Amino acid sequence: MSLHRPVLLTGASGRLGHGLAARLAAAGVVLRLTDRHAFPGALPPGASFTQQDLGDAAAIAELALGCGTILHFGGVPNEGPGFESILDANLRGCFHVYEAARAAGARVVFASSNHAFGFHPRPGEAAARLEADCAYRPDTFYGLSKVYGEQMGRLYWDKHAVESVQLRIGSCTATPQDARALATWFSHDDLARFCLAAIAAPRTGWAVIWGASANPASFWGGDDRALLGWEPQDSAEAWRAEIEGRVSADPLVERFQGGAFCALDWPPGRGRG
Repeated sequence: MSLHRPVLLTGASGRLGHGLAARLAAAGVVLRLTDRHAFPGALPPGASFTQQDLGDAAAIAELALGCGTILHFGGVPNEGPGFESILDANLRGCFHVYEAARAAGARVVFASSNHAFGFHPRPGEAAARLEADCAYRPDTFYGLSKVYGEQMGRLYWDKHAVESVQLRIGSCTATPQDARALATWFSHDDLARFCLAAIAAPRTGWAVIWGASANPASFWGGDDRALLGWEPQDSAEAWRAEIEGRVSADPLVERFQGGAFCALDWPPGRGRG
């Protein structure tokens, strides 16, 4: 692939997409931005923006024509009120993105999530770090939609030779916010550097990357980052003294990797210990 071909970024008006667009434009990437919501503030230099819903397959296909990579960050970013709330954007929208990539000959970088694995226990005496080929254990319908997206990529690689990189994002915030983030934090700068590497990599096939900075306490082990020549440069350890005491009083939240997402809709009569 090439940094000289345009890059389509879905979800460009969202919490991650907005900042990512600015960083990629500063690195010289020609961006086509899209979101169902208006772009907040001024567009980055050289970028164009089209307000569009992921449900419009023809519009997404048109936006993708000529692009070398689709950074697919669009969709509902949390559990919301249930399955129906994520159905159109996270499932149908993902299908439309992969169809657009197939028609355009583009690579997809799919913003997956740690919540596709949230019910794995945290590493310790009884559990090891997760490897890239571990079993899915989604903690919510949102997490389940990310399993679907990863496997959509698998299908399109096996059947149509559409390359894709599944980025299993941890806690991508400006700074780590709690003790769990000592394992899961992913800095905004590391995210941008990852995207640049994923765009420029000569070949990826269907690849998996744990989306976290270089955190010694990480829940996650090996992945396919060598294909991209990418390594994170930041670490949550710089904030350890400030956040290591920020834990919940809920044993359910503290036991599983997905944290508070695991407790959503937990049956009231079922124990949490």
